[in-house]
Amino acid sequence: MSDGRLLAGALRDPASVAALDGDGWTALLAMARAEQLIGTLAKRLSGQPMPQAAARVLADAAASIAQNRRQALWEAEMARRALAATGVPVVLLKGTAFLAGGLRAGEGRSCGDLDILVPRDALPQVEEALLAAGWSWLKPDPYDDAYYRRWMHELPPLIHRERDRMIDVHHTILPLTARPSPDAEGLLADSVALPDGLRMLSPADMLVHAAAHLFADGDLAGGLRNLWDVHCLVHQFGTDGLAERACRHGLQREVDRALRLAGALYGGEGRSLRGADRLYLRRLLARDGWGRETRPLTRLGFYVRSHWLRMPPLMLARHLWTKWRRP
Repeated sequence: MSDGRLLAGALRDPASVAALDGDGWTALLAMARAEQLIGTLAKRLSGQPMPQAAARVLADAAASIAQNRRQALWEAEMARRALAATGVPVVLLKGTAFLAGGLRAGEGRSCGDLDILVPRDALPQVEEALLAAGWSWLKPDPYDDAYYRRWMHELPPLIHRERDRMIDVHHTILPLTARPSPDAEGLLADSVALPDGLRMLSPADMLVHAAAHLFADGDLAGGLRNLWDVHCLVHQFGTDGLAERACRHGLQREVDRALRLAGALYGGEGRSLRGADRLYLRRLLARDGWGRETRPLTRLGFYVRSHWLRMPPLMLARHLWTKWRRP
């Protein structure tokens, strides 16, 4: 296979790697690294026969992911301590939530930034507490600061001065300029308590968030990993009540597409592809045997689409013009 179907196939059916030759293993591991799925692949292929060189690569990946897991959970604990005195509910998002909740989607999952969700009216308290606890603004630019606070779904990114770890503080899951308007209060109200005092989204809202991040906000970069999250969440929790929840957040179309594409790549969801789904697959699978991105025109199209989704045309033009003029 000359694209990401090789990686998707190995995750779907680990036994399929028995047919790989040396070049096949090189391609599989390169794609997994590029898509940040190397830890997940190591977990899925555990116990499968493979060349010693591939086994060493996956063993190193598993060790690295274990360290990443400790760092991610520790960073969540540091945020909990910093915000405990505020009394603000703190909801973990994305990979850290999967790890903290012991979910199947967290098995082998790598985490970068810590993403949390808090009530919008609590942002000043949260900001003050984090700054006092050692976080600082990553890029203290007046235009970016004003743009984030007026139009985005999160504060400008913060980074800890000592641990060099970033935190993104969300008050909803899509930019305020985006066409869908998720029910942020509903996300918080239906969140699930974790043993340490933090919270995570309900299973249905986790699925909605994954679909929103992939199809209503971004350019599909990292999409294979996001769809693996969807696949794992559906496998663990099912889809009862999901359609109602997606409708409440105005994201039913995105959730339906996520289920169809996750099923096409990883199996289990049993939904037929429709309309433009194959174009989305073309973008998601755009990797070569060295892990490099391919299909530049397709990627450019989805990049333009991502900006179009985020804001109306005139606002987008002003924003891009302002960014272009800056030194």
